Amino acid sequence: MDERFTIALIYDFDGTLAPGNMQEYDFIPAVGKSNKEFWSEANSLAEDQDADMVLTYMARMIQEAKSKGLSLRREAFQESGRRVTLFNGVKEWFSRINRYGEERRIRILHYINSSGLKEIIEGTEIAHEFRKIYACSFLYDVDGIAYWPAVAVNYTNKTQFIFKINKGVESVFDSKLVNRYIPEDERPVPFKHMIYVGDGTTDIPCMRLVKNYGGHSIAVYNPDQKGARKELSSLIHDNRVNHVCPADYTEGSEMDLLVKTIIEKIDLDDRLEKLGVIR
Repeated sequence: MDERFTIALIYDFDGTLAPGNMQEYDFIPAVGKSNKEFWSEANSLAEDQDADMVLTYMARMIQEAKSKGLSLRREAFQESGRRVTLFNGVKEWFSRINRYGEERRIRILHYINSSGLKEIIEGTEIAHEFRKIYACSFLYDVDGIAYWPAVAVNYTNKTQFIFKINKGVESVFDSKLVNRYIPEDERPVPFKHMIYVGDGTTDIPCMRLVKNYGGHSIAVYNPDQKGARKELSSLIHDNRVNHVCPADYTEGSEMDLLVKTIIEKIDLDDRLEKLGVIR
């Protein structure tokens, strides 16, 4: 198929594709803590040491696993990912949206941009759907044991991955190519061809960035949580996102219709733009 252009769908993970935090399904119960205890200890450590909360949660994971004799191998984290529950319709979502793009000769690429753990996401049943998973990860020693953070993704440095996607730079390590000047119309995924999906405050910088550069930002909420939509509606009022809808990815849902409509709009904008080009 001769594809006309690419659209990038970029998702946060926790609270966006799956309810709650990914560590709460398997890891935190395995170390004998309640969710409240684990996050309270990690956040208190950050406050006491004036540290980044993402780095302190990763440090606590290593400390707790060691103290309880749990495996710190990549495979053990991936095994945790197999227990993560997804929102309704997520499993079937990707193939349906890809097909919708194909019918219009548009290539759809899916990305994760998360402060969660890459290794746990790699163990989920949807890991293969993503072009790239940008998330926190550990360094591993020669025996394959996690011993130090390799990548820590907090709410502001999440934005770097938007620019990497924009310029087609997939490496986390590479900082030269991503900073090289490339005219906007020559970039693999222009901002106007991006759809960012997140669930709250940690995604605001990314949602605002994509929206301000002409793309589309969607704030989603757990449909089972009362009053969640009202809480997020201020993001539209404050001009931070374009849309708010439930995290229900089933066919015919509000999310399904919204994303398909955005794809249609990007498609029509592209056709209009090409009609205006003087040859």
